[in-house]
Amino acid sequence: MIGSETISDYLKRLAAREPTPGGGAAGALHAAQGAALLAMASRYTTGEKYAEHEHRARQIASRAEEIISASLQTADDDESAFGAVIAAYGRPAGTEAERTARSEAIQEAVLEAGAPPQALILLATEIVELSNDLVNFSNPNVISDVAAAAEAARAAIATALVTLHINISSLKEAEAQEGLRAAADRAEDALELAQAVTRRVREKVAA
Repeated sequence: MIGSETISDYLKRLAAREPTPGGGAAGALHAAQGAALLAMASRYTTGEKYAEHEHRARQIASRAEEIISASLQTADDDESAFGAVIAAYGRPAGTEAERTARSEAIQEAVLEAGAPPQALILLATEIVELSNDLVNFSNPNVISDVAAAAEAARAAIATALVTLHINISSLKEAEAQEGLRAAADRAEDALELAQAVTRRVREKVAA
């Protein structure tokens, strides 16, 4: 599991000439880091000075911890799913029957490989939304970390979006494509919100 590796070991695997881990796993780690930053900023927004918002800050921190775990799981899921795609492409294609079976296996694997980036978009979008909430009452000493959380989530979403577009182009069935396109549309909205969070933080810092 990526979550139990050292950073050095993970980066060595990521840099190796191997198909996995790749961009999908890296995107999931962006989300995990964004959630961790969000949890940290929330925990600094507690105590007497922030009594009015402490309950909400603790809620955000708790949910952010859950997103960290879910994001790390998504990284592993993406690695497994892409491994299945590679295996499908490696199937024999000498006879017509083998070519048909290979094509069907590829389509099934590509469709299933769309699940991790869709899950990542949902998780990272939630990070952005929670950041957009926290920026309203955050401890000003960590408000830059709220923006960093949103930007890390934005990187995760952008990475997942590229993966989805590749999957869409590889699928033959229009119905299968539509499900991924809907997720892609949601991702575009989340990217815009993440940028808005960063703008709000900059405005607060400049005020």
